Amino acid sequence: MNFLFIPLIAILGWLCGVILNYLADVLPRTRRLRSPQCHQCENKITLVDYVLIRKCRQCGNRRTKRTYLVQILSLILVPVVYLFPPQLFGFWLSLPYFLYFALIFIMDVEYRVVLYEVVGAGILISIPMGIYWNGLVDTIIGGLAGFGIMFILYYFGVLFNRWVSKRRGEHIEEVALGFGDVNLSGVIGLLLGWPGIVAGLMAAILLAGAVGLLALAIAMLRRRYDPNLALPYGPFLAVAAILLLFFR
Repeated sequence: MNFLFIPLIAILGWLCGVILNYLADVLPRTRRLRSPQCHQCENKITLVDYVLIRKCRQCGNRRTKRTYLVQILSLILVPVVYLFPPQLFGFWLSLPYFLYFALIFIMDVEYRVVLYEVVGAGILISIPMGIYWNGLVDTIIGGLAGFGIMFILYYFGVLFNRWVSKRRGEHIEEVALGFGDVNLSGVIGLLLGWPGIVAGLMAAILLAGAVGLLALAIAMLRRRYDPNLALPYGPFLAVAAILLLFFR
């Protein structure tokens, strides 16, 4: 491994952050690729201004805190993955998948949505990797199992939500699992194959449980407990997939 490439990889990390921020800024609002715009005045932002995170030239609006956080983390984590890549795939082959799941994480945390367009892109990039990793049959079974298992959990969640709403006499909209999570589980199933998807879903459930308990403890300590609070599930699925890329 040539450590002389680290500065170039750091630049790549910054560019990866720019790509993630661009997709997270544009896709949830337009569902297509278009020129980035200021969130306040909708003035188009030039490529140079966007890459360098400059203020809007028209209204002076600054970029969001998420923008800076993503840039910093990308600048750090991309070189780390370069130095310690997944053994089976290496750095370059695994990088698109890290970016994909990072995008899922960002959008589900910020917007509580897993877009069909993003799911479709995930299917396209996961099928070839899944076949290479697991073979054709296990890839197909993994995709079907991921979708099917999460669909059952989703449907039980809908029924439980209806039961709670009826019992309390009020409509509860917030749910832990959305149908986007079902689709995402199918994508991860294509990548991890069978029986890898079982490990992926179990890891996501354990991560969600641990974070949920922590959030509950913090809320109770702050005396802000909300029984209707539901954490977005996509980030846990994304983290579980990344962990299995490293450690499976």
